[in-house]
Amino acid sequence: MGSISNSYAHLNSSEEIEPIDIVFVLRFKQIRKAMYRILSTTIFSTVLFLSSYAQITPIDEVFTLRDPSLVDYDAYVQLVTEVQNHRQQRLISLERFNSLRQLDDVIILDTRSKAMYDAKHVKGAIHLNFSDFTQENLETLIPSKDTKILIYCNNNFLEDPIYFMTKSYTPPPTPKKNELGITMALNIPTYINLYGYGFKNVYELKDLIPVSDPAIAFEGTSVLNFEEGN
Repeated sequence: MGSISNSYAHLNSSEEIEPIDIVFVLRFKQIRKAMYRILSTTIFSTVLFLSSYAQITPIDEVFTLRDPSLVDYDAYVQLVTEVQNHRQQRLISLERFNSLRQLDDVIILDTRSKAMYDAKHVKGAIHLNFSDFTQENLETLIPSKDTKILIYCNNNFLEDPIYFMTKSYTPPPTPKKNELGITMALNIPTYINLYGYGFKNVYELKDLIPVSDPAIAFEGTSVLNFEEGN
């Protein structure tokens, strides 16, 4: 700083200025101008970016603190654990299924899609799509939690890949290992959710039954069309 001050002092005095001082001062002015330009450009670019970002994302959204979703995985795992033993005692054969359906205050509940239900379902079953399960919907359909609820799904039936296609996943084989597949039966989440909503008088069909078995009857548009065609 002392040499710079001395250089300015030389410029403002009548003393003879050395050529090296003039070069130094000119270089200093050029560097200072370049730094001002760089700083100005940086500030302008930053302001422009922040302005554009503010137009895209409102400032109140950037700093909004939101509540977590109403998803509690740990509580669901706890519910699954609680349901396991309860369900194990209520897996019933087709013969028991058919016997219970004759009693009062018993319903057969089909929770597949409405399209599949309308086309073909166990005779006498009522419908509520699993994705429509809410406390209000269930209590409207089944007012009493003492009602016996019989459930079934696609994985209870054979020989009908259109209306009762098996739900399962089989991993592709690899050179290192051949993993076993896993079934994705709708009965399990149906049972768990009914239990979770307070409907604990549930019985699940455990057998794998050909749709041609005379011990089980079906109804629906596809059954009607088949009968009319014959």
